[in-house]
Amino acid sequence: MKLVILERNSVGIDIDVSCFEQFGEVTYYANTTAEQVAERVQESDIIISNKAPMNEHTLAGAPNVKLICLLATGYDCVDLTYCKSRGIKVTNVVNYCTSAVAQHTILLALMLCEKIAFYDNYVKSGSYSAQDRFSNFDRAFHDLEGRTWGIVGMGTIGHKVAELATAFGCKVLFYSASGKNTCTEYSRVDLDTLLQTCDIVSLHCPLTDRTRNLIDKNAFEKMKPTAILINVARGPVVNTQDLFKALTTGKIMAAGLDVLEKEPMDPSNPLNQIQDSTRLIITPHMSWASVESRTRLISEIIKNIQAFLDGTDRNVITS
Repeated sequence: MKLVILERNSVGIDIDVSCFEQFGEVTYYANTTAEQVAERVQESDIIISNKAPMNEHTLAGAPNVKLICLLATGYDCVDLTYCKSRGIKVTNVVNYCTSAVAQHTILLALMLCEKIAFYDNYVKSGSYSAQDRFSNFDRAFHDLEGRTWGIVGMGTIGHKVAELATAFGCKVLFYSASGKNTCTEYSRVDLDTLLQTCDIVSLHCPLTDRTRNLIDKNAFEKMKPTAILINVARGPVVNTQDLFKALTTGKIMAAGLDVLEKEPMDPSNPLNQIQDSTRLIITPHMSWASVESRTRLISEIIKNIQAFLDGTDRNVITS
């Protein structure tokens, strides 16, 4: 068997991936651009990738491909219809980073709620040492307890966030982005109600035609001026320009982002203009990437490949 790992560095160089060599000859690439995919997969039987596009253009010249293993849960980079027409199985990994993403969601909310960036800088700048009182609370902040937390996308991660928010004393509401969620533990509401009611709104939905630009100018108009938006889903779920305007005109109080419309961040992204970390925190799509999550991810890919070789479907995505 010939295996190719197109984005080896996407799981971090601190994570050992030599375990794939048990299945055959492995070719490693640190990263692969969309233009490089077709050439690099030509002779492969199994492709292991993350964001590289998997479609007719990139796979037509690779007649031996039998399996595509995604180093992720999302599969919007794959043309499932084309793969099915070729008999190519596509697998992903689910629930490997639930705890990590939920933890990061709460972290962003807490940092913005308590304006931690301001107070950390206040101390490190020497201002605290220069004052004549033991405490400082010049920037007002509030308890999470008693707040209403809205979740868009009550999947595994959304549910974990709901549990953590509840532990902090929040009331949780959710909107089903697919319209199919049957969760009864928390109150399900329509999107308008969620936006109008909630103090914190966190996004955990997949990117689909239905959710692209879900949070746009109209959505921000409905939110509280004291609201905090957290996006750990996919960048295009939020309209970047509309978010910039909402933050700079006070339509909402703050936002915490781990995902952006274009990654890595485009230098022309207007959000670059907001340097105040009490209003905007952006992390580089790393909420999923705890050591434990990345180790689990590789372990699950190994199981997916072994199942395929044994003639069993495991985490196979169907169109």
